[in-house]
Amino acid sequence: MQSAIILGGGMVGVGAALHLQRRGWAVTLVDRREPGRETSYGNAGMIQAEAVRPYPMPRDLATLVKIATGRTNDVRYSLSSLHRHIEPLLRYWWHSAPKRHREAIVGWARLIGYATSEHDILIREAHADNLIRRAGYRALYRDAAALEHSVKDAEQDAREFGVNFRVLSGSELTKAEPILRDDLPGAIHWLDTWTVSDPGALVTAYAELFVRLGGRIVLGDAQSLQQTATGWSVDTDQGRIDAAHAVVTLGPWSPDLLYKFGYRIPLVRKRGYHMHYSGGASLDLPLVDKGNGYAMGPMAKGIRITTGAELTGPDALATPVQLESAEASARELIDLGKRAEPDPWFGTRPCTPDMLPVLGQAPRHPGLWMNFGHGHQGFTLGPATGRLLAEIMSGETPSIDPAPYRPERF
Repeated sequence: MQSAIILGGGMVGVGAALHLQRRGWAVTLVDRREPGRETSYGNAGMIQAEAVRPYPMPRDLATLVKIATGRTNDVRYSLSSLHRHIEPLLRYWWHSAPKRHREAIVGWARLIGYATSEHDILIREAHADNLIRRAGYRALYRDAAALEHSVKDAEQDAREFGVNFRVLSGSELTKAEPILRDDLPGAIHWLDTWTVSDPGALVTAYAELFVRLGGRIVLGDAQSLQQTATGWSVDTDQGRIDAAHAVVTLGPWSPDLLYKFGYRIPLVRKRGYHMHYSGGASLDLPLVDKGNGYAMGPMAKGIRITTGAELTGPDALATPVQLESAEASARELIDLGKRAEPDPWFGTRPCTPDMLPVLGQAPRHPGLWMNFGHGHQGFTLGPATGRLLAEIMSGETPSIDPAPYRPERF
């Protein structure tokens, strides 16, 4: 029986563990905390079947000036930590040119095509359907011209990738969400996306399925990973664990571990914040306020607001300026109620400069595998990339061509 250590208990790690397990592997999942407590916990709670275009870096001067001068809520940066981001940002800018972004879209959309179907299998096996709603979400626009432009992009995505959407006029939007103010231009209702009332609970349900099927989850230190004569070992609270293979699914922390083995993989690390609100109005479906760079959706703990990207240091204190701006914008739309928590949650999204995940075997270390760098979509793509990685590791014919995601490209 083949054996593997999975380092990282988020959606990506749990997805890989389950897919290896169903192929007969003996799998141990190792993390410093219980599964689903880091980045997978903090997202907007959507399995985004419509997200066929990875986020490019803006290249027009007007948008870049807005970001540089702090006049957009989509992106914020800390000047004192900007030096940490310069190199990956420059590479990100280069890859965001139209032709190269087009290449990223092709590789990205192939993975997105498996997102809901792979989740569906796990949702049913984990008895987690109570957490899921299959009714889509709405992207709200405050500017008619921006809505018109986005509709054209949506029509192109429908033709090319088969995504389904409906355009809502302002009055149709108000009818769908009566709590909203009634003077908005309209929205795009993305119909294929699934929403999750508690993202952390879904990861936990998948992890419990993994354990029920014979998997093992232990607390341990990924940085203790060592190559041995027969494979790989890691120190845990249950002692040293050995396996023939090790899989790095540590999200934004993956390059730090791989650096000691001689791999230098750049990431644009985007911090995001969220906060829950209770006692106000109740949303039907999640809303993404496209003009103000945030999402809000109904969750088990109340309405969750999730922010855009902050470029800061990994150990920097919370500076939830974007959250405060998003909260103020949301209060213009609905009765948000009161904050349900004393402090905002924050976590980091691991974005590669070419916008595609890193998936495959380490070039110079047999038995060391990588699966990280999913950007804003680790929660969406974890089961899909877990399947692809398990197929490669098991010697099967991959469901899609893995070449665009190979670690060697860095």
